[in-house]
Amino acid sequence: MNFRRLGGSGLKVSEISLGSWLTYGGYVERENAVKAIQTAYGLGINFFDTANVYEQGAAEILLGETIRAFPRESYVLATKAFWPMGEGPNDRGLSRKHVIEQCNASLKRLGVDYVDIFYCHRHDPETPLYETLRAIDDLVRQGKVLYVGVSEWTAAQMAEGLAVADRYLLDRIVVNQPIYNMFERYIEKEVIPFSERNGIGQVVFSPLAQGLLTGKYKSLDDLPEGSRAAKLEWMRKGVTEEKLAKVVALSQIAEELDITVGQLALAWILRQTNVASALFGASNPEQVIQNVKAAGIVLDQDVLERIEQILA
Repeated sequence: MNFRRLGGSGLKVSEISLGSWLTYGGYVERENAVKAIQTAYGLGINFFDTANVYEQGAAEILLGETIRAFPRESYVLATKAFWPMGEGPNDRGLSRKHVIEQCNASLKRLGVDYVDIFYCHRHDPETPLYETLRAIDDLVRQGKVLYVGVSEWTAAQMAEGLAVADRYLLDRIVVNQPIYNMFERYIEKEVIPFSERNGIGQVVFSPLAQGLLTGKYKSLDDLPEGSRAAKLEWMRKGVTEEKLAKVVALSQIAEELDITVGQLALAWILRQTNVASALFGASNPEQVIQNVKAAGIVLDQDVLERIEQILA
């Protein structure tokens, strides 16, 4: 496994990291989930990602129970807050009340004294940035959080966050977690250039486009039984004939390189030096084993140009 610095911080995370959205505590059987986490750790993944809202805390509980067997200093753990965790008016967002309460609840579910990264799971237009960043800074000073992160924030929103942090001497944002894959590339225009200038690293989610870039979907009329696209209607909408045709073309390149199309997709993401880690979800240990092999793969310029022609 290769490791990269997280933005301008001194923290080093594995190029490939394991998440728990839609998987742990959800439709993936507990035994497979536990084995996937254990396999990831055994193969050198030191970065595990979750959130309070994933299965309303169940993902945190399962992840916490599993990683408890590992030395705490040996892994990097991230969680988040923003999305609703209840029916009350203060059970959502990034108010000081919600941030503090949810961080403490996450620590309890995870069974740890601190998380390495605490993300603002989205931007909250209803809460002043100072209130949110001051609350997280207090958690940092208490030793409950080590690094400040955001997810799916625009360059302008991150710029405002950094300005507030610098004005009031608060801990700065060092990581952003956006969606990024061969079919979702919006961060290339503004987010990555801004982040490179300001010491913010990207930990990207959905690097395999929810499984589309693994090549397992061959036809809209023949979705694999038990797959997420077969179970979830919103995911089926993202599977189009045009994308499937591009995956077929990408698979030909992968075959020439003697790698899988999924490994090609991950290596393509890691060509971006501003990306610290590609975060994937695994339904079983075999998926972890395959994805980890993408670490260290360097794609030649001619391969990158061929990929660009296909995606264009």
